[in-house]
Amino acid sequence: ADESSERMRILLGDGRTIQASHILVASGRVPNSDGLGLETVGVNRDGRGFIATDEVFQTSAAGIYAVGDVNGRGAFTHTSYQDYEILADHLAGGARTVAGRVTTYALFTDPPLGRVGMTFDEARRSGRSISTVSFPMARVTKAVLDGETDGLVHIVTDTSTGEILGAACLGLHGEEIVQSISLLMHVGAPVSALASWLPIHPTVAEYFPTIVSGLRPDAM
Repeated sequence: ADESSERMRILLGDGRTIQASHILVASGRVPNSDGLGLETVGVNRDGRGFIATDEVFQTSAAGIYAVGDVNGRGAFTHTSYQDYEILADHLAGGARTVAGRVTTYALFTDPPLGRVGMTFDEARRSGRSISTVSFPMARVTKAVLDGETDGLVHIVTDTSTGEILGAACLGLHGEEIVQSISLLMHVGAPVSALASWLPIHPTVAEYFPTIVSGLRPDAM
């Protein structure tokens, strides 16, 4: 620590040094599956300790199901609750499964971040031909009116099919507006659905038609 400036000097692994006022450590999460005696009843876990399940949360032991954070399918309240809904439907003889779940989440930072589907790097690694667009919140009327212009909206699509692969909404109401994208992905609607959509003014989401008009093929 540098006592004269109340800042810290951080030595990185590559030899570089940076200064900071605070350090945030994201150490990750591990499931509390140790000590449950799962091996005695034949319930298998993966290398990280998550309980392995099929698409209706059946474990490797007949009649034992695993829902929520411990199955590694999303460590969020909303994914855990949907796990319950799917399992309840299955036990009642229904056909719902977790297959095709479009995982959507938010970080309630300032400004908030909403995320769904693939990141830009994941889309690139998928081998698809992709198109992307980044749109600054400073150009969104609602954000300007509310004085919250930090952030951006980023969308990734499949160039050939128009399939929406993922999106990030960092900024005013990002945790809410990303769910418009999530719903389209859930029903398999192409990104062209946003181009002709009639949104409400003034909202952040009203800019989706403008945003998607800026999609351009990624120059890898």
